[in-house]
Amino acid sequence: MKSLAVLIRESGAPLPYAISRPLEIVEIDLAPPAPGEVLVRIEAAGICHSDLSVLNGTRQRPLPIIGGHESAGVVIDLGADVRNLKIGDHVTSVFLPSCGLCHECTSGIPAYCSVGAASNARGEMIGGGSRISLDGKPVNHYNGVSCYSQYAVLDERSLIKIPDDIPLDVAALFGCALLTGIGAVRNSAKAQPGQSLGVWGLGGVGLSALLGAVIAKASPIFAIDPVASKRDLALSLGADYALDPSENLRDHLPAGVAVAVEAAGRADTLKAAYEATARGGITVTVGLPRAEEMLSISALSLVAEMKTIKGSYLGSANPRVDIPEFVDFWRAGNLPVERLLTSTSPMSQVNETMDALQGAQVVRQVIHPHE
Repeated sequence: MKSLAVLIRESGAPLPYAISRPLEIVEIDLAPPAPGEVLVRIEAAGICHSDLSVLNGTRQRPLPIIGGHESAGVVIDLGADVRNLKIGDHVTSVFLPSCGLCHECTSGIPAYCSVGAASNARGEMIGGGSRISLDGKPVNHYNGVSCYSQYAVLDERSLIKIPDDIPLDVAALFGCALLTGIGAVRNSAKAQPGQSLGVWGLGGVGLSALLGAVIAKASPIFAIDPVASKRDLALSLGADYALDPSENLRDHLPAGVAVAVEAAGRADTLKAAYEATARGGITVTVGLPRAEEMLSISALSLVAEMKTIKGSYLGSANPRVDIPEFVDFWRAGNLPVERLLTSTSPMSQVNETMDALQGAQVVRQVIHPHE
């Protein structure tokens, strides 16, 4: 079938993207879903820094590629052997499909699925190959999702069914921003009630981590970002302190925080988070810095201060367990996802949304492929 979609032919275009327009709206051909796959009408797709990283060349992915990995939509067709979904189901996408068979999956950590990670790196579906073509030539998938498109073929292992009453603009954030941010706090750091906690970087993932800290009843909670409007939002969402990066957290909490979450994707920010971590504390990083950035810290401090640095991908999550929990939090009024949405736009404005994200003034933007 035909679908309008957002194509990245090459990375590294000059800013502003509103002028260079590296994100091109094209009409692609979608193959029918193979066994275990479904066709989804994409209703909402989030603009995430990971997408910007592919566009600017920070993160290498095979090109050309159809962008997008955070979405919600409705199942409209099924391939053979689909077991867990039916036509009409509302779904949110997960950017790392888990095979269920590799060592990582069978060890209970599907967020680290080696098979899914390998297929993502190749730009393929987890079942192999591409379902997207343009002018008769195959086009790569982004993280098995490629949701900057009116329609997308996804493996059912990349999808989580959600209740029909969740607004799809909200549901789009469940499979990336919330899973990564809340997961970093609950799964990676295992934050406990009464533990001090800081979040560096208040984009969609960082503010999701803040919401996770509130749910975990961490105290006090620090939110660190150079943008004043984001700091104000953090305070209204439950942070006890909102600091500019030029301020010293230890002036407010001399011992430092027990848990530090870095969500800015910068080595210097990770260093600052580590240095603000208390003795015996844990620094969790979820950001994606440039590959050439190096982290320089005191090697002695790891031993003498008994600190831990931990990477967290997909929030160290089990999406089939965690996302239903997030739905319960949302229903109870404890997860105000709507407040993370800065704006919604038609897909035709995708270059402009990337400029806004590059400018760091927004939290989470959503595009509508059918507008």
